[in-house]
Amino acid sequence: MPTLGVPELLIIFFVILLLFGAKKLPDLAAGLGKGLREFKKATHGQDDDEPKKIEEGKKEEEVQ
Repeated sequence: MPTLGVPELLIIFFVILLLFGAKKLPDLAAGLGKGLREFKKATHGQDDDEPKKIEEGKKEEEVQ
């Protein structure tokens, strides 16, 4: 299977730009980024407070 080079990626980007317009492109990219971030968290089982709990546990161990 051939790989995508720079010219092919530019053509794909140009077609997307024509379809959605320059104003909606940043919104689409932001939504895609948020979706990927949430997907990674869900697949790895990470929560936002999980690192905080670990840090609090380490601090309690240091105090004792």
